[in-house]
Amino acid sequence: MRRPGRWLAALLALAISACSSRQPEPVNLPPPVEATTIGVGDVFELRIVGEDKLPSTFTVAPDGTVDFPYVKRLKVAGLEPQELAELVRAKLMEGQILTDPSVSVSIREYNSKRVEVLGEVQKPGSLPLQPGMTLLRAISMAGGFNSIANKDRVTIRRKSQGKTVFAVVSVEDIIDNKIPDVPLQAGDSINVAQRVF
Repeated sequence: MRRPGRWLAALLALAISACSSRQPEPVNLPPPVEATTIGVGDVFELRIVGEDKLPSTFTVAPDGTVDFPYVKRLKVAGLEPQELAELVRAKLMEGQILTDPSVSVSIREYNSKRVEVLGEVQKPGSLPLQPGMTLLRAISMAGGFNSIANKDRVTIRRKSQGKTVFAVVSVEDIIDNKIPDVPLQAGDSINVAQRVF
């Protein structure tokens, strides 16, 4: 008579645990806004077709300027790469240095755009945002989780339309392909919570 009762209790416990198993939740954050303007500390390549002997790699000075061959110092902070290429081209023609130059600009490092990784990672701090950077990549660049990290409670804070919004993400769910990795934007702050023992 007791055995059916035990079986029933075991089945009931199994049903309760199945119902309470955590379902992966999609990350509810506004989509990242891509910021491509040039800022202080950014490193870029500027190439002028046919002028291979000129320096091509430049770093934006603290005052937002760069000293270029032929055209001297220009304010570049706040410009898009294509706008800078057009400005340099116009200055070369204005100074009658080249008649119809072809100028290209490509960003190598966006040091002015950063994300913060805080909490239970090996190397917490500020990281330069890389094109296409995701949550997993940022945690990896911060040295990965430390031994007391709670991988199921990673908070991302993001500024969107003048407000700060946040989402709690399970990195385990991302690793297990249950939810997609989270693309980041400049200014995002990531905090890895501590595991409760």
